[in-house]
Amino acid sequence: MTDIQNNLVQVKKKICQCCEKSFRGENEVRLLAVSKTKPVEDIIVAYNSGQLAFGENYVQEGIEKIRYFENQHIHLEWHFIGPLQSNKTRLVAENFDWIQTVDRIKIADRLNEQRPHFKLPLNVLIQINISNEQSKSGIHPSEMLGLAKHIGNLPHLKLRGLMAIPEPTEDITQQELAFAKMNDLFTQLREAFPQLQIDTLSMGMTDDMSSAIKHGSTMVRIGTAIFGRRDYSN
Repeated sequence: MTDIQNNLVQVKKKICQCCEKSFRGENEVRLLAVSKTKPVEDIIVAYNSGQLAFGENYVQEGIEKIRYFENQHIHLEWHFIGPLQSNKTRLVAENFDWIQTVDRIKIADRLNEQRPHFKLPLNVLIQINISNEQSKSGIHPSEMLGLAKHIGNLPHLKLRGLMAIPEPTEDITQQELAFAKMNDLFTQLREAFPQLQIDTLSMGMTDDMSSAIKHGSTMVRIGTAIFGRRDYSN
């Protein structure tokens, strides 16, 4: 068994344990394997171990991988999880299945206009800046319902829920507070738009997935624990 295969087994085991501890079903939390900066060969190993959903932060790198697998007739589910500039919206709209980082009307409108009509609507998560960090993308919680209403009216987008990257902290109480706030927002969103398929709360990474699952995460984004540390030297 390769390191990646073994890591996947361990991560899935940990997700199951966290679900059990929080009295949740193990199928309530999906695993998104974050493959940014990792080679196609690593993704193939993960795919051969049953992993089908992958997250990419960089548009061009993600598209190269998407095209590689399309040429092999292997259908994977691709999520864009990085900040998106408006000059790159077409590439995401044409190639990805999900975008988790929508935080303004302009980006939503461009994605909607540029999504090919022969494809299913692009699945969208609204990114919330839950820790109110200057350096982070995402909207203030007070803007969530307005943006959600706008996205809900766009025919080529499908609003699925929320995403957040809380400020990293060793303080478990602080960590859990941010995730609990996100869970409250997720409940508000579902109650405000019962006609939409709001089913995804994407939060929790390698170091904080236990707290995230405890507070209602339905999708954890795990990179390091599966693929190992990243090398950014290139």
